[in-house]
Amino acid sequence: MNHSDLVALLEGGVNARGGRWADLGAGEGAFTLALADLVGPDAHITAIDKDASALRGISSQFETRVADFTKPLDLHDLDGVVMANSLHFVRDKQPVLEAVRAMLKPGGRLIIVEYGADRGNPWVPYPFTYPQWEKIAARAGFESTKLLHTIPSRWLGSMYAAIAWVPSPLQGRGSG
Repeated sequence: MNHSDLVALLEGGVNARGGRWADLGAGEGAFTLALADLVGPDAHITAIDKDASALRGISSQFETRVADFTKPLDLHDLDGVVMANSLHFVRDKQPVLEAVRAMLKPGGRLIIVEYGADRGNPWVPYPFTYPQWEKIAARAGFESTKLLHTIPSRWLGSMYAAIAWVPSPLQGRGSG
């Protein structure tokens, strides 16, 4: 995939410039750079990966942290989180997603990019299709899940991007 493909996967999930974002499982920063194009130079992006050498190429442009996103990260009040090709490494997604939800402010968004398959391989051990993602996200307390974009992939058939929101205190309340 080229940079414009990465931007296309994320762009439907970013509705405003600026804000505080995190890229969990950032690797060498391909999706971090795509996110930066969408949120602009006034945004603060924290790129997190457990491989320090992977983060070196983007460390001058973003806040980087060498950390395992399945462990506590001390991030809070984020406008958004991107998890691109990272959640499929986690067998038990529920506690990770609950921790991510707690990092986001009310109305915050989680954008995931994943392979469109429910069976993995040694390199992508625990992928999940969009219909599965809807169920996983709801169990973790996210709502209004939406498919953003799908592209073909020679690995496991396709890739998709989806968004899910943290409930806002005003959502679900009647008008009076």
